[in-house]
Amino acid sequence: MKIEGTQEISADRERVYSALIDPAVLQRCIPGCEKLEATGENTYSARLRAGVGSIKGIFNGAVKLEDMQPPSRYRMIVDGKGQPGFLKGSGEIALDEKNGATLITFSGDVQVGGTIAGVGQRMIQGAAKMMATQFFTAIEAEAKARPDEPPPTHGFFRTALRWFSGFIRRSVAR
Repeated sequence: MKIEGTQEISADRERVYSALIDPAVLQRCIPGCEKLEATGENTYSARLRAGVGSIKGIFNGAVKLEDMQPPSRYRMIVDGKGQPGFLKGSGEIALDEKNGATLITFSGDVQVGGTIAGVGQRMIQGAAKMMATQFFTAIEAEAKARPDEPPPTHGFFRTALRWFSGFIRRSVAR
């Protein structure tokens, strides 16, 4: 299954890139992430509570970042297993400067198996798109935060409010 998209973040490209490779930031921003710990250079173990429809569970897995070219791109490889099934995949993340903002382009291939695969590709892609929106909205808040302040808090409603406010700002700017 292919997953791809773009996201514009109103923050400097270097700050966005730093946020996208910082395990503490990622743990706060990835929806359902309960743990993300370094196990080696650019390699992490992860525990994620996620699901599609009525099929939910905890996934344990590994994440590896490769071909890192700060602050413009890197490749991510993921492998996870849990009671509802498994997930394997890889993808490219590219960051481009755009009028003081950062345009993120992501694309990848994912294989899903087990019970979770039974819900269908459309439902899985819909859930992935929703999680990506939540994730990038949280990353934007992190990249905009001042270093002398505590990190922003994230949750479904706070993230939804940030997304909606950004949507309104972008619509008015057009």
